[in-house]
Amino acid sequence: MQRDRLFALVLLSVALLSPVRAAHAAEGDDEGFHQLFSSVLKAHVDEGLVDYAGIEGDPRFGEYLKLLEETDPDTLGASAEQLAFWINAYNAYTIKLIVDRMPVKSIRDISLGLPVLFGPWSIDVVLVGGELYTLNTVEHEIIRESFPEPRIHFALVCAAVGCPSLREEAYEGPRLEEQLEEETRRFILDPAKNRFDVKSRRVHLSEIFNWYASDFERNGGSVVEFVAQYVASDIAEMLRSGEFDLDYLPYDWSLNSR
Repeated sequence: MQRDRLFALVLLSVALLSPVRAAHAAEGDDEGFHQLFSSVLKAHVDEGLVDYAGIEGDPRFGEYLKLLEETDPDTLGASAEQLAFWINAYNAYTIKLIVDRMPVKSIRDISLGLPVLFGPWSIDVVLVGGELYTLNTVEHEIIRESFPEPRIHFALVCAAVGCPSLREEAYEGPRLEEQLEEETRRFILDPAKNRFDVKSRRVHLSEIFNWYASDFERNGGSVVEFVAQYVASDIAEMLRSGEFDLDYLPYDWSLNSR
């Protein structure tokens, strides 16, 4: 009888603690899903290249997706927490899209069997808070609409070599400013993505700056002014002078795998 009573008390304790664990997960503390995703990324991402087979076999990845499924992002307090959540969700479900369809040479090989309008970004794959979204919805209707932050384009990773490099840790609300700044600088200064020749006064930018020019021009700015913040002084001077030729580099859609 005493043993049965003790067992009942243990079950009651577990039940009472479960909501607390869920709350901590939503806050992204050491027990939360942000740390869980970080452990996956640290184990399977190296210099932006992804070991998709390794992630497929890592049970922590499935656990993380389950937490995303059970978390309502509207319950997260600060705007930075919500933005970090959606960036992580976009990146995680892009990985899942690839993992579920391996082997693929490019994310653009994935489609609904219809024209490019119905390609990988139009597949219902993002399961968050019990709701199902496409990657397009997450990027364009949630992130870009709700968070006027151009640096998100260097954090959202579309599984292609031409994309920004996948960070080897999850994004965290309290560190989001630092993380976005680091990834923006890393992308702009990567000669595979952007090139600047002061002598010939030629500038070659990633197509990302062309596709999302309106985001960089928001609040009276411009693509060139944005880029100038992150480059050496002589390059910044050239950009601000307006005396240069600009073109956009071909986008490399090959899979960012290793």
